[in-house]
Amino acid sequence: MAKQNESPYAVHVFVCTNDRQGKRKSCADGNTPLIKKALKEGVAERGWKRYVRISQSGCLGLCAKGPNVILYPQKIWFSEVRGGDVDDILAKIGEILGETGAL
Repeated sequence: MAKQNESPYAVHVFVCTNDRQGKRKSCADGNTPLIKKALKEGVAERGWKRYVRISQSGCLGLCAKGPNVILYPQKIWFSEVRGGDVDDILAKIGEILGETGAL
């Protein structure tokens, strides 16, 4: 039986990088690999790696509103994300870390 554990992260960020190769709209159409990279760099620069995990995900089922970035366990969904939105997402993560007492 699988062992159930508590997440070691206060915030787990999922960046959809699903790419449908132009057949239908997908999050990768919005350069989400670069958004993921910028979020990872921002988390590292702020010293949050202990508290925040940035992961790529496959399709989140929200392609029509993509690119999508979701924060868990807070259930916060950022849609139509562009590179210029990274600072706003990092600011929200900072707020959450402050609220959870992680910082």
